[in-house]
Amino acid sequence: MNVNQVLEGTLSPDATTRQNAEQQLLQAADGDFSGYLTTLAQELANEQAQPHIRTAAGIALKNSFSAREYARLREVQERWLQQVDPNVKKSVKELALKTLGSSDARAGQSAAQFIASIAAIEIPRDQWPELMVTLVQNVGEGADHLKQASLTTIGFICETDDADLRDSLTQHSNAILTAVVQGARKEEANADVRNAAISALGDSLEFVRTNFDNEGERNYIMQVICEATQSQDQRIQQGAFGCLNRIMGLYYDKMRFYMEKALFGLTIMGMKSEEEDVAKLAVEFWCTVCEEEIAIEDDNAQAQAEGSSEMRPYFQFTRVATQEVVPVLLELLTKQDEDAADDEYNVSRAAYQCLQLYAQAVGGNLIAPVLTFVENNLRHEDWHNRDAAVSAFGAVMEGPDEKILDPLVKQALPVLIGMMDDSVIQVKDSAAYALGRICESVSEAIDPATHLPTLISALFTGLSSNPKMASSCCWALMNLADRFAGDPGCQENPLSRHFQDSVTHLLQVTERGDADNQLRTAAYEVLNSFVMNAANNSLPIVATLSDVILQRLEKTIPMQQQIVSVEDRLTLEEMQTSLTSVLLAIIQRLEGEIKPQADRIMHTLLQLLSSLGPKSSVPDTVFAAVGSLSNALEDDFANYMDSFVPFLYNALGNQDEPGLCAMAIGLVSDITRSLSEKSQPYCDAFMNYLLHNLSSTTLGNQFKPAILQCFGDIAQAIGGHFENYLSVVATVLQQAATVTASPDGPYEMLDYVVSLREGIMDAWGGIIISMKAGNKTQLLQQYVESIFQLLNIVWQDQNRSEALLRSAMGVIGDLADAFPNGEYTNYYRHDWISHMIKETRTNRDFQARTIDTARWAREQVKRQTMQSVQQ
Repeated sequence: MNVNQVLEGTLSPDATTRQNAEQQLLQAADGDFSGYLTTLAQELANEQAQPHIRTAAGIALKNSFSAREYARLREVQERWLQQVDPNVKKSVKELALKTLGSSDARAGQSAAQFIASIAAIEIPRDQWPELMVTLVQNVGEGADHLKQASLTTIGFICETDDADLRDSLTQHSNAILTAVVQGARKEEANADVRNAAISALGDSLEFVRTNFDNEGERNYIMQVICEATQSQDQRIQQGAFGCLNRIMGLYYDKMRFYMEKALFGLTIMGMKSEEEDVAKLAVEFWCTVCEEEIAIEDDNAQAQAEGSSEMRPYFQFTRVATQEVVPVLLELLTKQDEDAADDEYNVSRAAYQCLQLYAQAVGGNLIAPVLTFVENNLRHEDWHNRDAAVSAFGAVMEGPDEKILDPLVKQALPVLIGMMDDSVIQVKDSAAYALGRICESVSEAIDPATHLPTLISALFTGLSSNPKMASSCCWALMNLADRFAGDPGCQENPLSRHFQDSVTHLLQVTERGDADNQLRTAAYEVLNSFVMNAANNSLPIVATLSDVILQRLEKTIPMQQQIVSVEDRLTLEEMQTSLTSVLLAIIQRLEGEIKPQADRIMHTLLQLLSSLGPKSSVPDTVFAAVGSLSNALEDDFANYMDSFVPFLYNALGNQDEPGLCAMAIGLVSDITRSLSEKSQPYCDAFMNYLLHNLSSTTLGNQFKPAILQCFGDIAQAIGGHFENYLSVVATVLQQAATVTASPDGPYEMLDYVVSLREGIMDAWGGIIISMKAGNKTQLLQQYVESIFQLLNIVWQDQNRSEALLRSAMGVIGDLADAFPNGEYTNYYRHDWISHMIKETRTNRDFQARTIDTARWAREQVKRQTMQSVQQ
């Protein structure tokens, strides 16, 4: 292998060349991993090599120890530990450390990433003890480029997500701090070095808690960071404010002294900086303060409710600083950039976000300065000020008491509605968004008779007038529909008198010749919301709407033949998805009343599926509509199964499109629940596809809980006929029950294990019910012990969800009900069973259905144990 040629190929703009080169590297690594590492490390350290080749070598080395999935990451790390000779390891690490001193900054950066990858493996195992010593020495004695690369290495090591490494880094906190604080001091003349040090300090703050507990060390760290906020170098200023943000999030309880002495003034001055990136980070500091104090108040309120005396320190920084911080935020709201993209995060948007959080943190305390600002700027000749005034009013709609906001909103509504006619689009958009905030948070202030007609009219006019306003008007109208929906199934609601006009208006907007995708999609989303929130007296309009939507959907099908570009295809698919989404909402709202339209709906959806090419986004929504139709028709959906099931089978077997495959798995659950025993002819195929997907290495772990749950739904649908699959499924469930996660492991793994156990429990629940319905409970006897073993694991593991406990209660009760003669009383007499039921039944935070299931389980257990006594 010509290593230079292959590395050059990994950087090629041509996809084929790049993929071939990457494949050659993989093959070389698989063939001789030690030789592969040695060759690349030598190329990385080679000062005669071209810079881009050295960079490619570093990237390849780093990638040798990288993986997206946790299990795969452990595999590649194990390869270093088991397959590489100690002398090779030593040589490779020395070459990487040597490269840190290269005059080629990119090679040093690549070496830093590679060293961090090895450190993630070795530091938790107490290997490579000289690494931190070397890095600290480099920072103290090395040339500037060596200092910078060494500090960058420390930063890369500290920004890890690896739980084992994070735990180990606390043992190296002194070394880490020695290096980064030395590099971050104002005495450091090289700005690049100081910037790298500040960045590394920000990454290391979580691991230096012991040092931060020491007042002397803490004072020095804070002094260095505060001085860095005054640097002439913007990068260093930004890094310093970023450090302050992290410190406030990690060490709030130690910040009182520093807030009083320095941070109030420094951050307010930072917010006023002419450099936008510096100002944004200073604003974000106050966002962090708000978030911390909101969380502290919530935690302390909960502790008080539980009778605990352990309260978190609460210094009310936000309340103390309201009169200084809020006026600066309001002034920053006027710094809008009229050319900014919708998703661009600038200082004005940072200030808006902070003002929202400030309102939640201090409540009514900020109303006075905000109202003064609004009154002074609402009629200002400069649109920036008018826009800021409208935005400020909307930002404070959550936090202050509704009794304070109610009269203000009533007074402001006519003015805000009038602002929807402003001559500047930005002001109109902000007015629409502010109205949406009112609908969301202070909706009780909106009087249906006084405000609703003009409010709906203004929002619909805004929706039609300019695509830039589409998302804000859409969001406001959807909040409005949710607010005035009334109780589920009510005969009439405040929307009823506006329903027909609203539907007509929305249909007109979507058909406008100048309507772009954004406007059309927004209008259909509003239509969805109105349909879902329709009162019973509006259902005839909803039924009529189904004709219009089906007609439009039918017209899109021949358009597939007219597509000439990717853009055409995306536009058509977006329209088809929007129309199908509205159809889905109609089916869900009409429920069984949709039956007269069922033939036409299925015919249209089947035609649509037949016309779509691979990788289309439309089938997901079509499958959701089919699932809702099956729920509405129940076993009458059997009439469409033979026509539809080939599409379902294809989706179940399509592992190249995981999203569609996941939809198909959920749809199997929907259809089998609807068809009950009529689903039996299709179950062999369903089970084959599901079992195949369960063992697939292509699909991720996230599919497994849904598949297991689907087994339970199939079992419950076909009753005793599930006997054909019981042995295989039971083995799968027993194997799945052995999967565990370390309490210190990644959150994703902990979450996955809980979801997996929920799926196992749901599967057993369905199976137990099916065997009881088919008078075949004797087939369950060999699995009872393993079921109770899993229940005990769930009880002992504190990592559990309400849904898991609810499913466990269901299994406990179902099993007792399936064996009513006390056959398994010895299991039910275990103390942990009664404790588990009691804990679930008495948890005030759980939903009523969880508590009811636990009560039912308790009664079943009582009967089980009573039966035994009587015998």
